[in-house]
Amino acid sequence: MECAVLSDPRNAAKIVRLHFHDCFVQGCDGSVLLDDTITLQGEKSATPNVDSLKGFEIIDSIKNKVESDCPGVVSCADILAIAARDSTVLVGGPDWEMYLGRKDSKTASYELANSNLPVPSEGILPIITKFLYQGLSVTDMVALSGSHTIGVARCQNYRARIYGDYTVTADQSTASESYLNDLRASCPAAGGDDDTVAPMDNVTPNLFDNSYYQILLRGEGLLNSDQEMYSSFLGVQTKQLVLQYAHDPLAFFHQFAQSMVAMGNITNAVDGGEVRRNCRFVNT
Repeated sequence: MECAVLSDPRNAAKIVRLHFHDCFVQGCDGSVLLDDTITLQGEKSATPNVDSLKGFEIIDSIKNKVESDCPGVVSCADILAIAARDSTVLVGGPDWEMYLGRKDSKTASYELANSNLPVPSEGILPIITKFLYQGLSVTDMVALSGSHTIGVARCQNYRARIYGDYTVTADQSTASESYLNDLRASCPAAGGDDDTVAPMDNVTPNLFDNSYYQILLRGEGLLNSDQEMYSSFLGVQTKQLVLQYAHDPLAFFHQFAQSMVAMGNITNAVDGGEVRRNCRFVNT
């Protein structure tokens, strides 16, 4: 992970996001890593994942090295969980201890990937519901959303926001207006350039810190789902948490670590699992 992050700091966000998208579908079982086969439809082509999830080759590389030293011992799910933690540390974020021993799923769920994962266009209540369904709290939701302090979003996912209520929530400052103009210049309202990306934290995009929450206080959140936590009249609890983490980075780091442990403990209650030899395919 150190080599991957040194070559491109954005790789840290890719791995953290992979871990999140894995755990919200069947638990943290490596199902997100499975490729489509004749007999198995994977999760990579589900709407929240397609053209969006990256970093699979990084996990492949780690798995190959681990497998050469201790074959059949370390699951892809455990590798992904550890890599997500180390990615966070490597860009300045907190560290945490987690249990190991996860098994890799022999199945995937395209359907659950489409229904369980939050999407940028959703309002605050549906997203809270999805976290509660996983056994995670509203506090976990706000803290885990803080991972958006690193990484980027695609134009397709923030177009409606920058041509919609951005001007309603944002401060009427010269800096804010200039930032919005830059976003619109690279992400046209008429469509096209869907794969153009912008950092969700435009202040310190490669550093894991609490500036993401400070951006929300200014009403400049790039994604609707992020800004709703502070600006929605339904977000009484989430607004207080955003305020707290914006002013207290240690509180954010502490809660983020706790929430990552909680998310990493979501298990697959159906599939007995295995330790895959190749993270992209079940063992034969």
